[in-house]
Parts: sequence; C-alpha cells; structure tokens
Amino acid sequence: MATIEITDITFSQKSAILNIQEDHFRDVKSIEIKPNKLSKTISAFANTVGGELYIGVNEDNEKKNKFWGGFDNVESANGHLQAFDELFPLGSDFKYSFLRSPDSLKLVLQVTILKTREIVRSSDGIPYIRRGAQSLPVNSEEALKRLQLDKGIASFEENTVSVPLDMVTNSLSIFEFMVDIVPTNEPEIWLRKQLLIRQDLPTVASVLLFSDTPQAALPKQSGIKIYRYRTKEAEGDRENLVFLPKSIEGNLYQQIYEAVKVTTEIIEDITIITGEGSKKVTYPNETLHEIITNAVLHRDYSIASDIHIRIFDNRIEIESPGKLPGHVTTKNILKEQFARNGSLVRIINKFPNPPNKDVGEGLNTAFDAMKKLKLKDPIIEEKENTVIVFIKHESLESPEEIIISYLKDHPTIKNSVAREITGVNSENKIKNIFYSLRNKGQIIATPNTKGSAMTWQLSIE
Repeated sequence: MATIEITDITFSQKSAILNIQEDHFRDVKSIEIKPNKLSKTISAFANTVGGELYIGVNEDNEKKNKFWGGFDNVESANGHLQAFDELFPLGSDFKYSFLRSPDSLKLVLQVTILKTREIVRSSDGIPYIRRGAQSLPVNSEEALKRLQLDKGIASFEENTVSVPLDMVTNSLSIFEFMVDIVPTNEPEIWLRKQLLIRQDLPTVASVLLFSDTPQAALPKQSGIKIYRYRTKEAEGDRENLVFLPKSIEGNLYQQIYEAVKVTTEIIEDITIITGEGSKKVTYPNETLHEIITNAVLHRDYSIASDIHIRIFDNRIEIESPGKLPGHVTTKNILKEQFARNGSLVRIINKFPNPPNKDVGEGLNTAFDAMKKLKLKDPIIEEKENTVIVFIKHESLESPEEIIISYLKDHPTIKNSVAREITGVNSENKIKNIFYSLRNKGQIIATPNTKGSAMTWQLSIE
C-alpha cells in the first residue's frame, strides 16, 4: 500500500471539519466504527456523486458537539487502510490523507471519493447509494438495474421494442439517411450490421433514429415539450403560461433542429430593458443548439418523461431525464466525456450536417458562445432523476457597472429599472448597491426625490 501523506491544517480548517453537517456529500465518523461499516459510506459516495469522509471526529452525545479524536499515529490506522485498499485502492478515484491539527498529535483520516465509472461494492458485497446523509443498500434486481443505467454501465438504447420491423426498415427516415451511406446497402442489412436490430426486433436506438413516428412506439419518453412563461419568477405556472406547451416529435435528428428553431422563434419575441434601453433578447444559437443536442443524445430513455425546455423572460431551462452518467459530475462535465447512449451518438454523427459535429466538445462550445456575448456561463444542476441546464440572460458585468453604464445614457435611474437591467430581483439589494455607489462618490440621489419615487444620477464632477 502506498504511503499516505500527513497534512497540517489550520485552526479554521479544523473548525470547519468539526462543524460539518452530514449530508449528500460529506460524512464524519469516529475511529471506533468498524471498517466494514465505513465501506458502505465509501461505496455510496462512489456510486452517487462522490464526497468526503472524515474518520476520527468524535461526538459528545450529551453536549451534542464534535471534537478532534483521531488515530494516535499512522500505524494505528493500518486496519482501516488495509480494509479500504482491498476495496477502494488508492488512485484516481480514492484518495487518502491524514490531517493534523495545530493543537493535537492525533490524526484524522480524510477519504476523498470521486464518482466512479463502475459500480463499487462495500465489504458485504452490496453496492450502496447516497441519499442525503444516508447510505442506502442497492439490494434488489430493479434497484441494481437502475444504478447500472444511472452510471451508464447498461444502456436502455440497446433494448428491443416490440413493434413491426418495417417501422425502421421501410420508413422515410431510413431511406433519406441511406442515400448518403457509403457503400450503399439495403436498410435492413445495414441496420443489422450496426446491431440496431436484435432478435428480429428494432432496438430503442433504431426506433429513435429511423422511425418516422418514434413517439408511437416510445410514448412519453421520446419527445420534447417547449413552454413560454411571461415571468422572471423561479417557477412558472398556468397564469403566466403564454400558450399551451409545444410538442416536438419525429426522429431525434428532426427533433434537435426543430426544437432549436422553435426555441429561437419564441425568444425573438422577448423584449428586455438594458443599459442601452429596450431591446430584443439574444442567446447564442451555438449555446441553444449544443445544449439541446446534449439533452437529446445523453438523456436516459428508460425514464418515461419528455425533455422540457422552459423559456422565461430572463432565462431558459432545459431539463433532461436521468442523472449524469458514469463518472461525470457537474464539476467535471466540461473536461470529461462519457456517452450513455453510444449508438445514438455514433450513428447520428453519420447524418448530413450532424448536430454533434464536434463530439465531446458541445458543452464547451456552448459556454464559449455565452462568453462571446458577454453573458454568464450556463449553470448545470443534477437533481434526483434529471439534469437541468439554466441559460441565464445575465451580463458578465457587475450590477454596479451596468447601473453606471445606464446612467451615462440616461439622466436618472430608479430601483425598478435597476432591477430590470441588472437581473437583481431584490429591491433591498439594489438599494445597497445604490448606497455603495454613493459612498464611492459615483452617484448621488436626485434632488427632491425620496421614498418609492427616489431616483439616482451620476455625481457632478
């Protein structure tokens, strides 16, 4: 077993560890807990989103406070380390470090666990998953299959669909596609060679790509819904829903281009107030195209839910069913590659003008396009069973810079206008920004204005 380094930490770092609240990403245990029980926690982190485990933090049950316990020396942790090394060898996925505080010789073992590509089992042979502060066993065939799909080990795209074979061998979609395939072949022969037909039935991937109506065979899990809400609130409701949701259907190639087209058309009707006055909202086409493509190609098709594109006054939300696959997390998604639906990604790249031209680079292109328009990066959040990308129409400029820029072209500004142009929804936050700019000598209150009618103007030099 490799040597584990000892790291000296500060008082503030020690305090942060002792104040950890056990949650989805962090856990603390005393050294009295057996290694086989701790292996369940490590398994759970590895099979979910990763996390950190601190071994050697004790808790006073009466006083309800934590204190620094730890191992007397490195050798006294050998039992734990040997047990872990068999199941979770030191390397790229599991990292071990001893932490030494300034006022104690005892060592706390820090275990850093990354989300792994493969399923990781604990010492009892059972894989675990993390839910809040709990490590829950995956102890049924159904739960294990769900974990395999979540991690991308199994892919629903390989399953067969009980529909007539000519749904994919005699469709307009396959004939249009075969025109550009070299060498030219019969659709059924080509589909069989690509393993898109198994046991004389089309696979999910072949139905999604080459059926003219995949929604007939895979209802509720193969379409896109687009909504327009006239609000900036966190949630949209029926009252601010501009029209009934638009349904985008057809094969995946058609869906991607149609969804981008419809989304763009809806956005073109949105007007906002900026430092330069009223203008149409603009989002980079590359950003919309790449994120919608990513949602379609990497979603979990075993989940009976459509992709949802929600268009608000100040943002777009693109929600895709399924968790991030394999070892991909929201933190490493721009650097790591993992295709849950390998056949979909590979075959759709053979279409003319493929939507995934630069395989593996799509999200980076989306982020770069936002920067070019001086807009903030999209935000990616992983929920329990979905991934949501938030594309916000927020300037890279600070609220202070936006307000000053506005005042260079307008005599005064009031709180409501400042909220509109900065994207800061809180009236009190805008007040504090005004006060900060006043204290810096950049703006002054407009004479004879006060209360809700108060406005601000640039300082007279």
